Amino acid sequence: MRYDDKDQESKNVEDRRGQGGGFGGMPGGFQLPTGGRGGMSLTSLLIIGAIMLLFGINPLDILTGGGGANFPNIQLPQQETTQRPSSGPNIPGLPGEGRTTTASSDEMKVFIGRVLADTEQVWNKVFQSFGENYKEPQLVIFSGGTRTACGVGQTQMGPFYCPIDQKIYIDLAFYDELKRRFNAPGDFAQAYVVAHEVGHHVQTLLGIAEKVQDLKQRMSERESNALQVRMELQADCLAGVWANLNHQLNNRLEPGDIEEGLRAANAIGDDMIQKKTQGHVVPDAFTHGSAEQRMRWFTNGYKSGKMQACDTFNTDDL
Repeated sequence: MRYDDKDQESKNVEDRRGQGGGFGGMPGGFQLPTGGRGGMSLTSLLIIGAIMLLFGINPLDILTGGGGANFPNIQLPQQETTQRPSSGPNIPGLPGEGRTTTASSDEMKVFIGRVLADTEQVWNKVFQSFGENYKEPQLVIFSGGTRTACGVGQTQMGPFYCPIDQKIYIDLAFYDELKRRFNAPGDFAQAYVVAHEVGHHVQTLLGIAEKVQDLKQRMSERESNALQVRMELQADCLAGVWANLNHQLNNRLEPGDIEEGLRAANAIGDDMIQKKTQGHVVPDAFTHGSAEQRMRWFTNGYKSGKMQACDTFNTDDL
């Protein structure tokens, strides 16, 4: 991607690296959803969360209905004018077209800040085109673990978005794992991850995330997983829309960039991860989509540059 010293970084990056496991020294109240009469104690929730992590389950999928880029149980080393279309029946619709760092990690922070700034520029223009205001998300860089309004965020969960506090959470060490374990190197692969999570933020602002979460509460696990797949594929498509519009505005793409993004989308398909972690594929357990689906929906968004191309909820052809 083409960036230089003249390109600005987003002001919405919060650096929490070196602040520990998510509790000490952080301002604000710690919100955890509690179920049933009286709810559960914080200790019980933490124990349950730890058990879930041991089995490769993302606690945030339970607390928030998903929203991560699908990187389970990762072991990291230390160190244009558009129009508002009508919505389909009963389905979400879319409107219109103390710190320890290294030199490399600080370079990565600068890069992520510039990518986030580009997402802000693009989505501000898109929202303005249909008469709405875009509320910019905050991106939190952390190391090891951090608290979020959706629960305790851990490095092993991979990058994720919390719709309650409308923040994106990333441990920069993840990008080394993306390169080594998932064979998806390259700066655009890294940008794709940010753009996917920003896609979830767009869904939240449009009310899609809330509608999906409400529908999932009344579904079986199999049906809920299938709806979540549509949610994730839409975020992939929105990442593609951003890549297209960002290149039109800022001439960011270089030869090979889109291939890097597609390689990352392929590597994190549910089928590829299931093959790697359990040796066989269980389609009913998909929550993010197959490698082919993720690549195809990113491509749909990139080729069209229009949000209408991302209506994953009103199609039989995922």
